[in-house]
Amino acid sequence: MRFVPIKDEEQQATLTVHRARALLVGERVALVNQIRGFLTEYGIVLPQGRLQVRSRLPDILGDAENSLPHLAREVFADQYRRLCELDRVIEGYDRKIEALAKAQEVTRRLMQLEGVGPLTATALVASVGDVREFKNGRQFAAWLGLVPRQRSSSGKTRHGRITKRGDVYLRTLLIHGARAVMRFLEPRDDRKSQWVKAVRERRGFNKAAVALAAKHARILWAMMSKGTDYQQVST
Repeated sequence: MRFVPIKDEEQQATLTVHRARALLVGERVALVNQIRGFLTEYGIVLPQGRLQVRSRLPDILGDAENSLPHLAREVFADQYRRLCELDRVIEGYDRKIEALAKAQEVTRRLMQLEGVGPLTATALVASVGDVREFKNGRQFAAWLGLVPRQRSSSGKTRHGRITKRGDVYLRTLLIHGARAVMRFLEPRDDRKSQWVKAVRERRGFNKAAVALAAKHARILWAMMSKGTDYQQVST
């Protein structure tokens, strides 16, 4: 199995956008957490979530009757401006990625699979290169670190946690996509949804999300290697 796919300049450019965006998203998460933590020290508790902080902080800064000292207000005002700027730049990168996804036939096809959006589709195409170099979907899932470790004892093979080897960014995108799909499982009765529900009942939400991400990796390998559309299998 290959571990370092060869990329052309266009793929490298796409990954540059992804990496720059990921760095800013991490900075934004840290900033939001810091704002919430600082406000808590003054007895002001905000719900989790960037949008909660973004929408409520201006009213807090404009409330002359709360407990914020003038110096602290200046710091929070600076942080709010930084948060708005991060949102603006990240949204710009999102638009670039959406344009890239719409411009390529292969990424448009990959987005037929639920849980796969512009981020995942463009990152996959840019990272993988020639997917036919993987012999099958399981080898591709293994390259992403989505297959369980295997241990043999007394002639029996036992499966442990996933290996977490390979591309962390791609694996994270696939797992996040699987989590999003699982939030809307209940009204669905297709074969894959029934399988995910059964795994969730046996092993819990998180492990079911990883199992679904691994299944999606196999499906994506088939779509890319064979040039086919996604076929939903019903009961």
